[in-house]
Amino acid sequence: MEKVTSADGTTIAYDRLGSGQPLILVGGALCDRHALRPLADELASDFDVVTYDRRGRGDSGDTAPYAVQREVEDLAALLSALGGTAALYGHSSGAGLAAIAASTGLPFTRVVLHEPPYGPDDAETSDDGEQVLELSREGRNQEAVELFLMMAGVPQPEAVEVAAAPGVAELAPTLAYEFAVMGHGIDRGSTPVALLRAIKQDTLVVAGTASAPFMVDAAHRIVAILPAARYAELPDQRHVVPPELLAPVITAFLGGSSLRR
Repeated sequence: MEKVTSADGTTIAYDRLGSGQPLILVGGALCDRHALRPLADELASDFDVVTYDRRGRGDSGDTAPYAVQREVEDLAALLSALGGTAALYGHSSGAGLAAIAASTGLPFTRVVLHEPPYGPDDAETSDDGEQVLELSREGRNQEAVELFLMMAGVPQPEAVEVAAAPGVAELAPTLAYEFAVMGHGIDRGSTPVALLRAIKQDTLVVAGTASAPFMVDAAHRIVAILPAARYAELPDQRHVVPPELLAPVITAFLGGSSLRR
């Protein structure tokens, strides 16, 4: 484990393995740096891969009050540690954070957005998100995690099982960060159109055909909005893809292979 210090003084813990061009992996909700380690292992033969604990998780610190910009500054600190440039992969709400960071002009070489969970632009307003936050504020962390996962399309029995896994419920307070990330830059609807249009890097948008329909729909909307985007469809795959299937798609794109839009 290594550490960098972000602009506000928060310590960010990360692991680094492999060799080649630098690549930062950004995890989504309820994930620490270990969650993406199997994917990092698959990519390490081609890339200098970094997995890190987003603030408030694992061995990283946290500084109140939270702001999405602080997470962008965390990525900037990692970029500096890697020599100034890197490719960027984000999964789920981590893809939402990756999109925000790329839109700010940080020197990422290429970007991979794997199912950022933007809801339908015509969806009716729901108070489920506020219920999740209220449960967390009351210390009912396991219930908060269960509700959050069901909002994301996870069947209730699976959501209950995941929420009961060791260490998961204690990450419930960081769910507020995920809502802030996914709501960042949205003027209307559920898709941050202006933010996405500011991403100038070549970008790969990835979705599995067996994922929740709203995530697949979001991926297609993003491809239509981004200035330089390609789409990669993963047949029969859900939101979490086996790393041995996902890594070749990432490697092909970052290596410059041509993919059908």
